[in-house]
Amino acid sequence: MTRRKTRQIHIGQVAIGGGAPVSIQSMSTFTPTDITAAVKQINELADAGCDIVRLAVPNRASALALKQVKSQTRVPLVADIHFDYRLALDAIDSGVDGLRINPGNIGSMENVLKVVEKAKPKRIPIRIGINAGSLPEHILESYGGHPTAQGMVASALEHIRILEQADYREMKISLKSTDVPMMVEAYRTLADQCDYPLHLGVTEAGTVMRGSIKSAMGIGALLLDGIGDTIRVSLTANPVEEVKVAKMILQAAGYSTYGAVMISCPTCGRCQVDLIPMAAEVEKRLEGIKTPLRVAVMGCVVNGPGEAREADFGIAGGNGQGVLFRKGKVLRTVPEDDLVDELMNEIDQYLAEEKKV
Repeated sequence: MTRRKTRQIHIGQVAIGGGAPVSIQSMSTFTPTDITAAVKQINELADAGCDIVRLAVPNRASALALKQVKSQTRVPLVADIHFDYRLALDAIDSGVDGLRINPGNIGSMENVLKVVEKAKPKRIPIRIGINAGSLPEHILESYGGHPTAQGMVASALEHIRILEQADYREMKISLKSTDVPMMVEAYRTLADQCDYPLHLGVTEAGTVMRGSIKSAMGIGALLLDGIGDTIRVSLTANPVEEVKVAKMILQAAGYSTYGAVMISCPTCGRCQVDLIPMAAEVEKRLEGIKTPLRVAVMGCVVNGPGEAREADFGIAGGNGQGVLFRKGKVLRTVPEDDLVDELMNEIDQYLAEEKKV
């Protein structure tokens, strides 16, 4: 896979585009004025593996409160601002690392220049965020009266030109829709028309299961095309769940490895061990392991031994017992009831050995 070549920007210490690793973003469910709750949640997101956190900034009190939130958190913060350019100025004074603001929505070019002049010394990036559900009327009228991928791209290019006219190119672009095919088409189209980093997401994707599937389809399709520099999975759930799903998408697309990855078979009539609870237990016990590992939990002798041999660790069940593998070598045969404990003991031993190196 060849990744799309882009400019590189930095949101705090996180590099975006230009060959940098794809970063994970989420959004706090609290406004900055709820300082204690916002700080707690942002730090929980950081612990889960989130690289960047965005916060809604609906008023001046929120913009000013960002300073205290920033001082108590350890990941870059992005201020999400609509319509009032003065909130962007206050957010920059509060030490924010990035802005999400559409320059065409904040009034005159004079207002845009004020934001740019404030952002330029620190090279604070601006994300142009296009949403299919909030395209301006003139765009809708030009593209059939309803949201289209072409209309989203046209809207993005309008905002891009405004920042370019202000001689500012520290930006990334998003083109979000809840319609996955529309979202994918929009990103693919814009990717051919500019070299700015792209932030991927399916907006208003839904609850955990539905939203995860839609996000995996849209974000995953683009990542496999080599398109995308930062992602957000939008779920109606605790935002920590967004980070978990984002990590899984990046792993499945071959971009990153976050700790232990488990593979397991779907079970069938050949399975001779109680695989479903076994796999669930292994997955739970692998949580928190940050060392990249591939762990296989297989239920029969058809594909099991082969998959387990390719993994760092694996078990392949059969007739009330199973075989334990490590780095492709058979270690021993283990009774079914002891398979999970024996597997985890081997993993723990390996991790302890790695720490000594």
